[in-house]
Order: sequence, then structure tokens, then C-alpha cells
Amino acid sequence: MGVNAGAAAQVVDDYPSRPLRFVVGFTPGGGSDLVARLLGQKLTENWGQPVVVDNRPGAGGNLANEIVVKSAPDAYSVLIASSSFTIQPAIYNNLSYKPQVDFAPVALAGASPYLLVVHPSVQAQSVKELIALAKAQPGKLNYASAGAGSALHLASELFKSMAGVDIVHVPYKGTNGIPDLIAGAVQVTIAGPPQTMPHVRAGRLRALAVTSSKRAAVMPQLPTIAEAGVPGYEVDSWYGALLPAASPRARVEKLAAEINRALASAALREKLLAHGLEPRGGSPAEFAAVIRSDIAKWTKVVQDAGIRAD
Repeated sequence: MGVNAGAAAQVVDDYPSRPLRFVVGFTPGGGSDLVARLLGQKLTENWGQPVVVDNRPGAGGNLANEIVVKSAPDAYSVLIASSSFTIQPAIYNNLSYKPQVDFAPVALAGASPYLLVVHPSVQAQSVKELIALAKAQPGKLNYASAGAGSALHLASELFKSMAGVDIVHVPYKGTNGIPDLIAGAVQVTIAGPPQTMPHVRAGRLRALAVTSSKRAAVMPQLPTIAEAGVPGYEVDSWYGALLPAASPRARVEKLAAEINRALASAALREKLLAHGLEPRGGSPAEFAAVIRSDIAKWTKVVQDAGIRAD
């Protein structure tokens, strides 16, 4: 028995002894993909084992979730999930997995607020002015999202509900509609810093506020939506690593420790911050608590707004 236990411990100690796969449920260029690639590069440096990013877009991230949950529970297939992971159980009635049962949270890698941005032609320089404009012209303004049931859709619907405004939803599949926003075909969106900040800095879009509870380090001059006119509004976009629930606990803990070690690197932190992402880290239990809280929050938003996925 002692020999077998020792052999098992040796297997865990050798982890990882071959390349890891980071599975991402969205196309290259988005936040999940960015975190997977930057984190993967650092883990490759630290571990000496390649980390391969496998983009599997489809069904709002569900395709990637299903791939990982059905993979061998050996901690070599890692889901790099976004906060949409906590929206899916509220949106989809027939998920083939249970997010809080079939996955083992590893670590929260990074988070960022979304930005509330408008086309420069919109006559609003602040959140209060946007609300006043929308109330004066109900149904005249349009907002873009990455599709019905997406994180951007729910963040916008929460804003509409709390601000008491009627802004028409224009869903985009496979994109967040930023090109149309820049062109003026839609007027408003809530989207991530990696997609919006370059256009804000170039003057193609105007940022009014951030969605987080505190001002963001990347754009500290921007107020939060809560302080700018919608008290209590708070939405964060986060990215984290999860494994199949049956993965060896020692490997879950080792991967968490290595992710935290990577996030402590000044070079990685600088790269993440340059894209508007604030490094987080923490324990598997802390990440699990974030997931529980968000699932409860988004379930209520979905029910109140009567939202269904495309």
C-alpha cells in the first residue's frame, strides 16, 4: 500500500510532465484568449512544458466547457473561462454539465470592468446626460452586444433596468459590434477595455464610465457607473482557470499555486494591465465563491428581464 501511495504521489509531483492545453470558448483576440496566451507563456517559462491555446468558440462558450468537462480528469485540459461561465446556467435550460458540480475552480487570473462607451455623435458627456437623453427619446438609441445572453447583453440590461431607460438591443453574433459602433450604426455599448480603449484613445469612441464598484487602475479618470448616476450598479468581467471536478486535488492546488506565482511576475502584470486587465489570483475556494455569487446575480437579471439565448 505504501509503495502504491508513493507512486501516486510521484505522479502528482511530476505534474506537468507533458504539454498542457488551455481551452478557450471564444475566438482569438478576446479577453479569454488574451489571458490564456499571456498566462500560458509565463507558465511555459516557469514549467518548461508548452501550454497550447485551443480556441473552441461556439454556443456562448458552452462548447469549450463541454470539451473540458468531458476530457480526462488529469489536469492537462484547462478551461480558461470568462465571467459568461456564470451566465450560462441562467440562459440555457439544457446544459450537459452543472457548473458548480462538474468543474473544480483553480484560480481567478484577472478581472476588469467593462467600459460604457458611446459614439462621438451622441450628445452625452456623462452617464447622467446619457440617461436624460435616453429618457427624452425612449427607444431611439441602440446598443450593441455580443449576442442575446452574452455578458455584454446582461450588463447592458442591468444598466437599463437600474437607470430606467429604454435603449434598443442590437445583438451581434461572433463579434461585439464595435465596428458598427465606430461607424455610428449603433450608438452605445458596454464592452471590455481590450476592445474599446484603443478606440477611446484615438477619439473614435467616448468613454463615460466603468462598470466596476471602484475606479479602474487602467483609466482612473473615469467614474464608476454607480458614482456617475446609477447607485448600486456593479459588473466585473473576470477570467479564470477551471478543471474537471474529478481532477486530482493535488494537481488543482499545484496549478493554482503556479498561476499565482505567474501573476506575481512584474512582466506578466504589466502586460495584463496594458490591456486593461487587473491581475487577481487567489485560492480555489475564493474563486469558487466568486462563481457562486455571480451565478445567483445573473440568474436574477435573466429572470427579471425574461432573457433567452439565441
